[in-house]
Amino acid sequence: MSEQTRTGRTAVVIPAAGRGVRLGPGAPKALRALNGTPMLIHAVRAMAASRAVSLVVVVAPPDGAGEVKNLLDDHALPERTDYLVVPGGDTRQESVRLGLEALPETVTTVLVHDAARPLVPVDTVDAVIEAVRDGAVAVVPALPLADTVKQVEPRGKGEPEPVVATPERARLRAVQTPQGFDRDVLVRAHETVTDDVTDDASMVEQLGAPVVVVPGHEEAFKVTRPLDLVLAEAVLARRRANDGF
Repeated sequence: MSEQTRTGRTAVVIPAAGRGVRLGPGAPKALRALNGTPMLIHAVRAMAASRAVSLVVVVAPPDGAGEVKNLLDDHALPERTDYLVVPGGDTRQESVRLGLEALPETVTTVLVHDAARPLVPVDTVDAVIEAVRDGAVAVVPALPLADTVKQVEPRGKGEPEPVVATPERARLRAVQTPQGFDRDVLVRAHETVTDDVTDDASMVEQLGAPVVVVPGHEEAFKVTRPLDLVLAEAVLARRRANDGF
């Protein structure tokens, strides 16, 4: 009996229905080119690089599922991994829920990954999966913060904001993806939590279920602003030079 048969299959849901307004006008963020290839393709390949991942579900813009499917068909992806494209919703939360609904019953471990994190190393993906298979119901990769963080009282745009606290930096982490979950727990979170949240782990937290952190990686950064694209191109150039990637 294979390891996947004993432990259940692992699938990844990639919500890619957002417009990415902070990158400026043009194509949706996930379809922006990085070294000539759409970021989404890089993100899918990063997930499929893990031998534990048997299925990647891409949640596309509601009117762009056909375009995204053609995109996946046009690029070389690992043959051992299956791919599925489903139309998304109006919010990230709704898109993840639609991706979950598309999973076959044999999937017991689910990763949720940002399409805008195209360069996450496979070791990080594997560490998240291993932690879930070892019994954690929710796992997030994260990094210690390099900067001091201030909590402020928000003001209007451009106005000075008063500092109200300085959290202890050693207790803070910057969270990345993929985030990993026991499937049943994540489904229950999406059925129960109605608040619009920024990540799926916080939904599980609202259930009162434990969330644990594993080490993230500096190359798993989120491509949000134009400068991030420059950094991502530099990382890819270094990988090509060092690994022939």
